[in-house]
Amino acid sequence: MELTEERLARGISASSRRQILRLLAEKEMTVKDIAQQTEMSMSLTSRHLTLLSDLGLLKVRKESPYKYYSLKIKELKELILLYDKVNEKL
Repeated sequence: MELTEERLARGISASSRRQILRLLAEKEMTVKDIAQQTEMSMSLTSRHLTLLSDLGLLKVRKESPYKYYSLKIKELKELILLYDKVNEKL
């Protein structure tokens, strides 16, 4: 499935989703791990992960009873780093 500009923009538009993407750029994680690292509720973290997954940005690996999330597109790491550098200069 082709990733459109709008889908990508929606995925990285919220700081909390960018925070999740930064974590997943480093390693595969569960909802619980991400919630603890970001200090978000499990519910909010799960909603963000579902959206990012639906947008085609994440891979989900199920290993009962957990789901493991990782970046589907490795270049997202570079994009987020570049986003942060540009944001610092604004």
